[in-house]
Amino acid sequence: MNSNNLAKIGVPVGIVLVVVMMVVPLPPVFLDLLIAVNITGAVVILLTSMYVKRALDFSIFPSLLLVATMFRLALNVSATRLVLSHGYAGKVIEAFGHFVVGGSLIVGLVIFLILIVIQYMVITNGSGRVAEVAARFTLDAMPGKQMAIDADLAAGAISDAEAKTRRRDVAAEADFYGAMDGASKFVKGDAVAAIVITFINLIGGFLVGVVQKHMAMGEAINTFSLLSVGDGLVSQLPALLISISTGLIVTRAASSDDMGTDLIAQFSRQGRALRIAGASMACLALVPGMPKVPFFLVGGLVFFIGRRVQSDPDEVRDAQEAQLALEAAAVPEIAPDSPEGIVRDMKVEPLELELAYDVVELVDNSRGGDLLDRVKALRRKLALELGVIIPLVRTRDNLDLPASTYTISIHGVEVARGSSPAATVLVIGDDLLNLPGDVTKEPVFGLPAKWVPMEYRNQAEAEGHTVVDRSSVITTHLAEVVRQHASRLLSHQDIKMLMDMVKQHDTVVIDELTGANLSLGEIQRVLANLLEENIPIRDLGRIFEVLSERGRQTKDPETLTESVRAGLGPAISTVFANGQRIPVITFEPLLEHDLLESLRTGAEGSFLSIDPTTAEHIALEVASMAHNAEQQGDNPVLVCTAALRPAVRKLVHAAAPRLAVLSYTELGPRLEIDTIGQVRLASPTPV
Repeated sequence: MNSNNLAKIGVPVGIVLVVVMMVVPLPPVFLDLLIAVNITGAVVILLTSMYVKRALDFSIFPSLLLVATMFRLALNVSATRLVLSHGYAGKVIEAFGHFVVGGSLIVGLVIFLILIVIQYMVITNGSGRVAEVAARFTLDAMPGKQMAIDADLAAGAISDAEAKTRRRDVAAEADFYGAMDGASKFVKGDAVAAIVITFINLIGGFLVGVVQKHMAMGEAINTFSLLSVGDGLVSQLPALLISISTGLIVTRAASSDDMGTDLIAQFSRQGRALRIAGASMACLALVPGMPKVPFFLVGGLVFFIGRRVQSDPDEVRDAQEAQLALEAAAVPEIAPDSPEGIVRDMKVEPLELELAYDVVELVDNSRGGDLLDRVKALRRKLALELGVIIPLVRTRDNLDLPASTYTISIHGVEVARGSSPAATVLVIGDDLLNLPGDVTKEPVFGLPAKWVPMEYRNQAEAEGHTVVDRSSVITTHLAEVVRQHASRLLSHQDIKMLMDMVKQHDTVVIDELTGANLSLGEIQRVLANLLEENIPIRDLGRIFEVLSERGRQTKDPETLTESVRAGLGPAISTVFANGQRIPVITFEPLLEHDLLESLRTGAEGSFLSIDPTTAEHIALEVASMAHNAEQQGDNPVLVCTAALRPAVRKLVHAAAPRLAVLSYTELGPRLEIDTIGQVRLASPTPV
């Protein structure tokens, strides 16, 4: 029979025999053996509690505590039966009654009561309270731990097997501390039972000796009382060890080493504390009347140990910082053309701003440059506007750029370029012939402008033109680039950060989203789709609510995006409205019906299955109407049915990239809808 089968049979049988012990008389020799087993088992449990590295490594402890308590009580019953029946309960109890307590009833009772006080009032009460608090906090922390595991799994940081193991550990930890909260009551009850049993033995032994055995009162007290106290001490010694084990288990913090190793390692880092303690004990020996040898001996030993161990953490940290400073001073600066320098320069930044040599002055605070401060303020402004944290903007010089030039790159790819001549300001207006300078266009909206020397700034302002300094031009251009490419700047790490932010004030939403089994990549794709169409994602609570509901039914990004847009509703149209008015371009009803008939679904989402000539005609007409409206100061949107919206957006995006495409359901009920144009297949005419 292997050890596994032996454990399956032997342990249950042993527990049944513990109950049988309470009713079946045991011979004194066998009782001595079981008492030795009880004491040995308590020592083993105590040492195991000290050597485990975490509480879950001894997860059987709550059940073992119940079995040990029952075994100890069964021994009490068996010993009581022998004491009262024969006036003898084996060598072990007799030894405790005579040798340990010196044959004195008073001494035995005092020691017994002291053990009870230590176990019941100090260790057991403290262990029970710690177990109760640990159980409460462990249960409260379970949802957060489970969500963190799901997030790591979705991000690919852990495998499915590791996720299952971590979930199992979280559940086991909660079960363990919950069981310990109840199991600590066993130890309390055991202490109370020990007091009651001992006093019953005292009274019962006195009556048996005097009434049944016709012994003298003094002889009866001397015989049965010493045996009763010895029995109480024999049972309370392992009970005290078990109680200490309970305290060690519930107070054991997570660590990579056992208790003894942690104890030595942590005290060995407190050299200053040991030296001060040793010196204090030595000084205490100088107090008149104090014995000098013990305090000098102990104080000198502690002081000597303090000199040999490491210094305290502050001293170690200061020494390490000094060493690092020396090493840093000794290590030469990395040369730009060295392998290390090349590797450093190879790193691709999410967002990068490169400046020509004569534009670098804008980032030099000593020369009045404030570009970096404006970029910092811009990151905060865009975060509040778009609802996403913009990555840090790496700003550096590039000697290969032409004079007065700056470039903006996203993930190493240049997406925008502009100019910023030194000692000039950008003047925006239609009639700039009276001002000297280089003709250009405003980089964001393409408005006619000129780079005018600084000395003509007041004249330009007096003529009513808009005057913009160089830093503002670059900052405005950077802001527009970030708005256009915000979806590319949104990383999985950003999604995790946004989810943690929402969790702080709306835990239920994140728990529901986790239950929908959407990966970080799928959530990122939906949020990127919204940002691509200039829809802010500030209202993450509602967005995650919709995703948690629809994510259980589909994982298609387009479907999820449209569901989120429907959930946001009128909040989208207010982004593009001018006050309470929103200018719209619509499709002629018959054309919209034909487009619905041609709607198809493919691997990349929905699209319109129409001939290229018709598609080009629709796109150009929409772009023409949008351009005419912009010339008149309007910012129009194209409106169609919800089913058509994604496909129409793909159709017109190339011809009118800044034109927003909304569905009728996204128009707010309080908005004044101004239809400025209607697209027809024939000759579209403005309404």
